[in-house]
Amino acid sequence: HRRTVPSVMEEDELCFPQFTNLSCRKLNRSQFEKVLVSFMLCFISVITVSLNLLVIISISHFRQLHTSTNLVLLSLAVSDFSVGFLILFQLMLIDGCWYLNDTMCVLYYILDVVVTSASVGNMVLVSIDRYVAICDPLHYSLKVTLKRARVCISLCWICSLSYVIIALRTNFKQPGRFNSCFGECVINVGFTEQVADLFVTFIIPVTVIIVLYVRVFLVAAAQVQAMRSHIAAVTHQHSRKIIVKDSEMKAAKILGVVVVAFLICLCPYFCVTLVGQDTLLNTLSSAFVICLFYFNSCLNPLIYAFFYPWFRNSIKYIISLQILKPGSCDANIL
Repeated sequence: HRRTVPSVMEEDELCFPQFTNLSCRKLNRSQFEKVLVSFMLCFISVITVSLNLLVIISISHFRQLHTSTNLVLLSLAVSDFSVGFLILFQLMLIDGCWYLNDTMCVLYYILDVVVTSASVGNMVLVSIDRYVAICDPLHYSLKVTLKRARVCISLCWICSLSYVIIALRTNFKQPGRFNSCFGECVINVGFTEQVADLFVTFIIPVTVIIVLYVRVFLVAAAQVQAMRSHIAAVTHQHSRKIIVKDSEMKAAKILGVVVVAFLICLCPYFCVTLVGQDTLLNTLSSAFVICLFYFNSCLNPLIYAFFYPWFRNSIKYIISLQILKPGSCDANIL
């Protein structure tokens, strides 16, 4: 079982006082803890939603950014943007009670798993894109087109939705039937589904990402080193090729930082899931792991802001409202 609300409570205060014998009990938290956790969740939620919204607007509006790589980043921003809203649900769980109905409980889990799975899928697509760009640059424009990128992104979201429908199918018939008391949100996941979830959303994607990026950096480093050793003898045309290769290497490094941050933030969460989330849900380490999991969604736009000049330029256009001017979509922001 996966639980968002623990079944063992320590405080006498009930989630639903009108149901004395049926209600779950609230968590024993001090007022300071409640205020602190509420502030942190609100802060992360606002930052995540705001920054990813800037990424979505930037890539969607400016035509110069309509590339296959940025299209995947746009899909990733959409999933992170959704995570920012899902964080608000955690505000209800500060006292350990689920105040919405059982249908909303199932819907929350569906959105959570779909968005998480889509994020992992987008990371795999980013890795594949960089792999082709670095390891087969001559055929990159032929193999990676906007149309193919759209198809892959669509399949990523469709597969994520299909996956969660199959994994949580037993919870659709009668939402809330696995709850032991009122104020609890329990989703039943069988052992087979848990093993499949581990492989589909963690082991296989992470293995693919790591293998591709190791290959990318080895090839990119070898290419750049080989061309720089002959930089004094090459022509101006070849020099331009070196610049292109350097830009590809820079892009690979930036997206590599995104992937590394992704792994650092998500690996602890899946490790806790492996051990057993129910047993660790009330501990401080579990709270840290969950916060780290959500923090990854606001970390990606920060990485773009530090490394991508186009993102900083597009933010200036958006904040100064120049984006509302006619023809702003054709502005040179690169």
